[in-house]
Amino acid sequence: MQVKILTGDNELVARHVCEQVGLENPTIVLGEELEQMSDPALQHLAEESTVFARVTPMQKHRIIHALKHRGHVVGYLGDGINDAPSLHSAYVGISVSSSADVARDTAEIILLKPGLQILHKGIIEGRRASANVLKYLLMGTSSNFGNMFSMAGASALLSFLPMLPTQILLNNFLYDTAQITIPSDNVDKDYVRIPRRWDMRLIRNFMIFIGPISSIYDFLTFYVLLYFFHASQVEFHTGWFVESLATQTLVLFIIRTTGNPLKSRPSVPLTITTIVIVMIGVLIPYAPLARDLGFTALPGPFYKFLAISTATYLFLVELAKRRLFARAQI
Repeated sequence: MQVKILTGDNELVARHVCEQVGLENPTIVLGEELEQMSDPALQHLAEESTVFARVTPMQKHRIIHALKHRGHVVGYLGDGINDAPSLHSAYVGISVSSSADVARDTAEIILLKPGLQILHKGIIEGRRASANVLKYLLMGTSSNFGNMFSMAGASALLSFLPMLPTQILLNNFLYDTAQITIPSDNVDKDYVRIPRRWDMRLIRNFMIFIGPISSIYDFLTFYVLLYFFHASQVEFHTGWFVESLATQTLVLFIIRTTGNPLKSRPSVPLTITTIVIVMIGVLIPYAPLARDLGFTALPGPFYKFLAISTATYLFLVELAKRRLFARAQI
């Protein structure tokens, strides 16, 4: 984050203020120098310079647009009538309670007490929220893309429905319930240290590469159920339900961090809801309503297969995740 000063005062006053706030020997650009300057030249100058003195309201407006054109997220702090155009053109306009009426009306944020610490806290909280929303998108898009392949393939190969409609709805309900606590999750300190833009290519690549990994393990489950356990339709429905819920829910522990999941601790609510949902999926076949939902008890060896396949699935997702994040430079 960079701080720039745009003021209508002369350069001597601007330099004195800079010394008071710790900006030593700043490069000062005068408003008259901007008059004959083209927009491309101003864009370069706006990035390189820190202080602009004797600038008019329209020149402030031009500087903000120049920074925005270069891809910067610009916030503007002002309290006067002349600051209104700049407050409006910035991404975030900030004013104070004692400012002019038009400045307060134009600003998105009004500071009621002295100090900018609340803005810092707000920025960090915003980055945390953005990171957690990204976790939800990465998890949802990759999981749904993989499920689409699995369902399409199973429907083409099997002579019966791979999962009953009520079971699909229950699976989705439990899966979504596990994600309710994502907003409470911890975010890596390295992630919130600098501003980040959403990279839609990362979301697309997660969907394209992580989704098929999920489908591979679904097809592996189909094969094991049919040829090793000689599963009936009910056993097949139950086995895939349990495997699907376990893998697509536990993968959140991998996706939630850009680093090593063993070193990045998830929040307590997220840990509890995720584990509880997986346990519910495992225990549903033995519940009183199991028969009504179309489930049946599974043989003990299946759970050994489930544990091994889930562990290897999470390991492969971790390898793919690191490669995708490295490519996106996150």
